[in-house]
Amino acid sequence: MTESRDIRIERLLREHAPRVLGAVIRRFRDFGASEDAAQEALLAAALQWPREGVPDDPRAWLIQVASRRITDHVRAETARRHREALVVSLVPPELQLVMSLDGDELAGRDDALVLLFMCCHPALSTASAIALTLRAVGGLTTAEIAKAFLVPEATMAQRISRAKQSIKSSGVPFQKPTPEERAQRLGAVLHVLYLIFNEGYTATSGPELHRTDLSGEAIRLTRMLHTLLPEDGEVAGLLALMLLTDARRAARTGPAGELIPLDAQDRSLWDAGMIAEGIALISATLSRGSVGMYQVQAAIAAVHDEASRAEDTDWPQVLALYEVLMGLMDNPMVALNHAIATAMVHGPRAGLSLLEGLAREGRLEGNHRLDAVRAHLLERAGKTGAAVVHYRKAAERTTSLPERDYLLTQAARLSDDMA
Repeated sequence: MTESRDIRIERLLREHAPRVLGAVIRRFRDFGASEDAAQEALLAAALQWPREGVPDDPRAWLIQVASRRITDHVRAETARRHREALVVSLVPPELQLVMSLDGDELAGRDDALVLLFMCCHPALSTASAIALTLRAVGGLTTAEIAKAFLVPEATMAQRISRAKQSIKSSGVPFQKPTPEERAQRLGAVLHVLYLIFNEGYTATSGPELHRTDLSGEAIRLTRMLHTLLPEDGEVAGLLALMLLTDARRAARTGPAGELIPLDAQDRSLWDAGMIAEGIALISATLSRGSVGMYQVQAAIAAVHDEASRAEDTDWPQVLALYEVLMGLMDNPMVALNHAIATAMVHGPRAGLSLLEGLAREGRLEGNHRLDAVRAHLLERAGKTGAAVVHYRKAAERTTSLPERDYLLTQAARLSDDMA
């Protein structure tokens, strides 16, 4: 089998995984059992499709196999007469042992967006709902989710496990939310989409800088959400942010996959169509008068994208926008970017002073980005030796190979200059 076929099957499975899980949960109303069954179906596909070929309707095939796994489990439990209550809780009476796909499934209904809202369950805290959704919809590993939340992997594994148990013990059905519930859960859904996109745009681990399967899915789902809620400013702002950011993707890596920072990118490679669409979206939503954190971040991205050269960037405007953003969200990564903008306007020493405050807070303890930014500002301040130390420290702490290689290259470059 050729490599291209391997990659095609892997992409198909990634694409269909959240939609299959959403369909199975909608039928059987049990998250844990549905997730197990969906994983078994994906494993079966990974083993069978390379040998037997991809079915005409991969999604229907996966749903059918996952449904069989749950039904077989119910039958086995019933036959042994153990835990009879499981049959009632796992499969609603009208659906017990029914194997045929329903009309929505036959029509190819996309359940991924519905699953997003379902995962933001009222029995869960916002943080737990986001973590569970990243696992179910985004397909992120526990380690990747832990990095997004800046917590240890073991802590995140416990959080996800407790989230599943909380849903099961709450007695509240795991089902499609009402319009009122959808409005209550929108903030968590937007945050999930934001995190999925970020992991796709800059992968926290592995040999590639990008995971286009994740960033592409995040954009697709956000487009669907914008179609559903066209007047919501933050939905439009998030979509604009994704488009304006993803527009630079082709210029972020060189021929060998090496990372190219924003100020060194060939801006002719940026996607002009995505930039135009993103600017139109953010301009329209800002004109309505309401301002949220995704809209402000999109406005910052627009300032960068509108500059034809790095030196043309309107850094005072970027700094002003970050100061607005700091008032909207208490996030250490926003504070880190604010320090960069401060350095670009008021000099590297001003930025380094802000970094010292961030370091004392401890929320970015062990995070490689704090060391990477410190190294960059130290270099700009002429403190070459200290910059080398922090470039190397950042390289040791990142699990992204492109980022590690870039940071080591910077350290080597400065070391050569010092020699």
